[in-house]
Amino acid sequence: MYTSPAQATDRKPWTVPMLADAKRDGRRLAMLTAYDAGFALAMDRAGIDLVLVGDSLGMVAQGRDSTLPVSVDDIAYHTECAARGLSTALLLSDLPFQADATPRRALDAATRFLQAGAAMAKLEGAAAHKLDAIRFLTEREVPVCAHLGLTPQSVLRLGGFKVQGRDDRAAARLREDARAVQDAGASLLVLECVPSALAAAITAELRIPTIGIGAGPHCDGQVLVLHDVLGLDSGHRRPKFVKDFLADGGSVEGAFRAYAAAVRDGSFPDAAHSYE
Repeated sequence: MYTSPAQATDRKPWTVPMLADAKRDGRRLAMLTAYDAGFALAMDRAGIDLVLVGDSLGMVAQGRDSTLPVSVDDIAYHTECAARGLSTALLLSDLPFQADATPRRALDAATRFLQAGAAMAKLEGAAAHKLDAIRFLTEREVPVCAHLGLTPQSVLRLGGFKVQGRDDRAAARLREDARAVQDAGASLLVLECVPSALAAAITAELRIPTIGIGAGPHCDGQVLVLHDVLGLDSGHRRPKFVKDFLADGGSVEGAFRAYAAAVRDGSFPDAAHSYE
């Protein structure tokens, strides 16, 4: 029997201001990607706090080699689908490649996503035009999640999917960029594939929560791609930070619960799933 999202839980729905409260209170945030209503509903039931309609769908759902071909239409469609499964988790949507090339383009895309059910738009990087886009969006009532470290939309410039911030100069730049996106108005920051010590330093310096993916155990929360947390083979190399929670969880919803519990008790990620 189908249970509507409203019937699935009596937890209080997440809002953007609650993210700052979670950081202040030391409550670790569990985040996963989703692309449809069914998995989103299972995540809601399992107590996942944040759900991201990521441009990762290009690689895990569309079978592409990178996130670059994903369109605004793709994200808008999957946002609308995922939103139908949620009643408590906060829904975020990725601005795909070049959708934030100008502040106006970013606003047009983000408006579509919020109208489809998202509560926040996520964008990668801290170049000048990215900071302009963050300011432009937040001044127009669009909450923003920033994304630093390994930014998949920069894969061509970076020369592949590589850990970022390992030398002193790169680490200092990442710390500066983190402060810059916060000052521009971002309410949340994803740190991807950066050394644990660097992620810990950035997390301690910022007022806004950090969400790690391959960034060690000291971030304010963690995120994994849906297919990775379920141990599904998407045809791409599995990164070091990925863990299959389905084996221990026993079911899809059980895997999500196991993941959320491990994030909150600090057992995931451990050293084996982090970079030094």
